[in-house]
Amino acid sequence: MSATQKVQQHPAFQQAQDKANYYVSQLDKELSKYPLLTTFEQRTQVPKTYAFIGGVVLLIILHGFNAFASPVSNLLGWGLPAFLSVKAIESPGHNDDIQWLTYWVVFGFFNFLESFALRLVLYYFPWYFAFKTTFILWLQLPAFRGAETLYGTVVRPVFVNVHHAPNSVQPQTSASADQLRDRVAAASSE
Repeated sequence: MSATQKVQQHPAFQQAQDKANYYVSQLDKELSKYPLLTTFEQRTQVPKTYAFIGGVVLLIILHGFNAFASPVSNLLGWGLPAFLSVKAIESPGHNDDIQWLTYWVVFGFFNFLESFALRLVLYYFPWYFAFKTTFILWLQLPAFRGAETLYGTVVRPVFVNVHHAPNSVQPQTSASADQLRDRVAAASSE
């Protein structure tokens, strides 16, 4: 007889298993009162009790992670990329330079936006830092190249729209500077 079989046949294990099955069946009865959960169970073939327990466990994990997530996400967003950026500067190729330049532009843009709305976001989205850490990993990891994706779809179009806006101030050319000098001279001679 194996050690696993001995443990499973032990009276204390049997008693704990019976008690757990009882509580799961009671929870299933309570959750059956909600048609949404019953529909979820029918569509996904995942027992509603296990889905509920999994959701509660996920919330506990997110809450526990979120307690330390702000410094962790900031360290993760700076530490590894800084090291890999220095490594990219020292390498002869330019592909890694593009990856890390786009990362820093997107990361900086994201942090800039975050500085305005952090309190509002934290109020409505309590596990923000846990998801921010996942987002930062998506930006960094070469398998996803999230920084390049966001740069091409969000940051660059915003930059192009602002840079080429019709009301934006255009730099003066030497011809317009000469015209301005002539107007000043004419006004002062009058």
